Amino acid sequence: MYDGTKKRVSRSIRAGLVFSVARIHRNLKTERVCLGKRVSAGAPVFLAAVLEYLLAEILETAGFQTREQQKSRMTARDITLAIKGDSELDKLFDKVTISEGGVVPYIQPQLLPTKKSRSRAVRARSEQLV
Repeated sequence: MYDGTKKRVSRSIRAGLVFSVARIHRNLKTERVCLGKRVSAGAPVFLAAVLEYLLAEILETAGFQTREQQKSRMTARDITLAIKGDSELDKLFDKVTISEGGVVPYIQPQLLPTKKSRSRAVRARSEQLV
């Protein structure tokens, strides 16, 4: 039993995580994921570690995206571009839509103007100059 002499150490601190292991454990037990089933002691620690790693990856790449545009505030657009820019994250978040995220800018090569096809007006002006 706890007699009050030692300071309590949470499971998050023991695991070296920022995410709350106790909160994830409670959610695993009460939500439909494991409702009515037992949850091992290691499952919430593992899940907290995975969630923390994924969030760190997304925020790191989104931070680079924000800094590249010389902005001081990260937006949903930066997060979307960061996810779509990383092939593994893009595969993981394939069916996810982020509100206010927009789409990745891309113009198909067939739609770009070719070097040969100049407009008639441009050709007429160049012939008049000669």
